[in-house]
Amino acid sequence: MKIVEILCSPGKTGFFFDDQKAIKQGAKNDGAFYGGKPVTEGFTSVRQAGEAISVMMVLENGSVAYGDCAAVQYSGAGGRDPLFLAKDFIPVIEKEIVPMYKGKDITTFREMADRVDKYVDAKTGKQFHTAIRYGVTQACLDAVAKSKGKLMAQIIAMEYGTQIADKIIPIFSQSGDDRYMNADKMIMKGADVLPHALFNHVEEKVGLKGEKIVAYIEWLRDRILTNKPYETYNPVFHMDVYGTLGIVFNNDMEAVASYIASLEAVAAPFHLRIEGPVDMGEREAQIQALKVICELLDKKGSKVEIVADEWCNTLEDIVDFTTHKSGHMAQIKTPDLGGINNSIEAVIHCQKHGMGAYLGGTCNETNRSAEICAHVAMATQPVQYLAKPGMGVDEGYMIVFNEMQRILALKDKI
Repeated sequence: MKIVEILCSPGKTGFFFDDQKAIKQGAKNDGAFYGGKPVTEGFTSVRQAGEAISVMMVLENGSVAYGDCAAVQYSGAGGRDPLFLAKDFIPVIEKEIVPMYKGKDITTFREMADRVDKYVDAKTGKQFHTAIRYGVTQACLDAVAKSKGKLMAQIIAMEYGTQIADKIIPIFSQSGDDRYMNADKMIMKGADVLPHALFNHVEEKVGLKGEKIVAYIEWLRDRILTNKPYETYNPVFHMDVYGTLGIVFNNDMEAVASYIASLEAVAAPFHLRIEGPVDMGEREAQIQALKVICELLDKKGSKVEIVADEWCNTLEDIVDFTTHKSGHMAQIKTPDLGGINNSIEAVIHCQKHGMGAYLGGTCNETNRSAEICAHVAMATQPVQYLAKPGMGVDEGYMIVFNEMQRILALKDKI
């Protein structure tokens, strides 16, 4: 079967693009807005509506395969590709990507994904924007599935030698700053992993001695014990602290590890994960710091898990963090890896080498990218999968829960 046409349409994401550099330099919240002027190239305001591009492949049989190109909330920061705006990148797709696929036979997902994901411009030495690779490879996976009358999860399982899960993957829901009301929503829905909580500011959210995190964990623990949606409800606590513990404890890894270990008793009877305890400002130092923290926690007999996030962005990064045992779990931030083939390979690599695989992403994705990543999750079985897009809990949780349930219902029927 051939691809007879490829079309693009501009879209919106489930959240915003935020100029991280401007925020770090002091831009302040004003309702949903941020005051001040942007400093990162491409931004017209510190916060602006997130954008996406739907890439639609029309097949010979009249069906349409599609995926959504999307980038993370903090685009243009930390070495990432520039701000992803539809008006800038639809012409790139139409000129550069369409000829790769239009009029061509649908082959395998891996071959079709590699065309765009592995392409390097001979003059510049650069690849296509990660968002383009992300969305186009989604469309490729859908095209292969539709040409064979199969689920996308089935195609992944066939091509990568994996087994589709017999139950949904544990869903990790994120609260944003509304960490109390949104935690209530998660509890009512029975979220398996919660609440992320966005502890990204020492004085306002973490506390100068980490006391505000302690108080929040106490509140969350008691809230669940008092309001269990069912008797056996036993979620994992997963807190993202954005490197702030390094600031609180002046990058004294022994002090950081001791503090993290102390949180275990506070969270009990619930298991605890801490994402991004420190941010050392560059990749190699981050790898070493997380390795040391994990070793110290192991020596203390602590069961708290460390999740690698900062400076662990690409497939290569995930391989290196895994090799050095720099974390008990790695977040696989799907848009940052480019093609979803890389996210698949990242999960498989983590599983083979003793690293927990957290198939994540960003609040700034779309319903379509979240649904397709649900197929990746069901076919590769990571430890947890992020409820996305958005920060409202209900919408993202619904999208990924429902798609995984559809896969369960259909996987043995087609």
